[in-house]
Amino acid sequence: MPSRPSSGSPPLAWRHWSGWLGVFVLVALARLPWSMQRILGRGLGRLLRSMLRTRRDIAARNLTLCLPELDADAQRHLLSQHFAALGIGVFEFARAWWGSIAPLRRNLHLTGIEHLQAAHARGLGVIVVSGHFTTLEVCGRLLCDYVPLAGMYRPYRQQAMEWAVRRGRARYAVAMFSKHDVRGAVRHLKRGGLLWYAPDQDPSRGDSVYVPFFGQPAHSLTSTHQLARMSGAAVVLFQHARRDDGGYDLHLEPALQAFPSTDATQDTARIMAGIETMVRAAPAQYLWIHRRFKRRPEGAADPYSDASP
Repeated sequence: MPSRPSSGSPPLAWRHWSGWLGVFVLVALARLPWSMQRILGRGLGRLLRSMLRTRRDIAARNLTLCLPELDADAQRHLLSQHFAALGIGVFEFARAWWGSIAPLRRNLHLTGIEHLQAAHARGLGVIVVSGHFTTLEVCGRLLCDYVPLAGMYRPYRQQAMEWAVRRGRARYAVAMFSKHDVRGAVRHLKRGGLLWYAPDQDPSRGDSVYVPFFGQPAHSLTSTHQLARMSGAAVVLFQHARRDDGGYDLHLEPALQAFPSTDATQDTARIMAGIETMVRAAPAQYLWIHRRFKRRPEGAADPYSDASP
């Protein structure tokens, strides 16, 4: 079993002062009562919706592309709900890293954990696949109460935030692997480890293909296929959401059968279809502000060309 992730020495040079200020603010917010965090989070979401015009336009365009069955009023309502979820998500991330999740454990519904435990008991590594939801960090921490979970992540550019977040994650994750540390992740899986991973954003590098996502051609990493092929790990889909009462629903599916196949595109399409199902179950909490379709097949128009500057 790997040791807890080390955060090393903190970056204390003066150039990092703004990063430390942000960390201290988030640490203070992490200590607020959960009921207050949800109220403040909704207010923060309204503020973000007003201030982040470009991201608001991107989210609105994504909803039009992905959920055309909703009329204009329903899409506007969902957009408002999404920014409320984003605001609450700021507090959820802070609480996961530096606060107490004891109040969240009291109202948790967990199903399907036996599927993950069964694969782990056979000595197999398991890739726990989810998507980029506003609840991903806090629900990942809640799952760590039941299984020794490691994670794959994108490092923060701000060194103070990167140090503080790694230190926060060291409280519950057994290991953290940068998205560039594929070898470390494969070694962890080969040793029977569990690895949480979200492969649903448009990649800047790596092996990728176009597969359907909400009926749109989505430029997607083949990494779940590659990790499973190199490590022999099982793949389990992990769905999570925050309920209106402030509790959480966590659900794990049985391990995917006949995965990986010999076809990376087919496997990647299966993963994206699974994540689409998760999104449809909690659409307001998906990260719609991401330019998911910024890369298009040759000749296709940029769907975000009219987003506010």
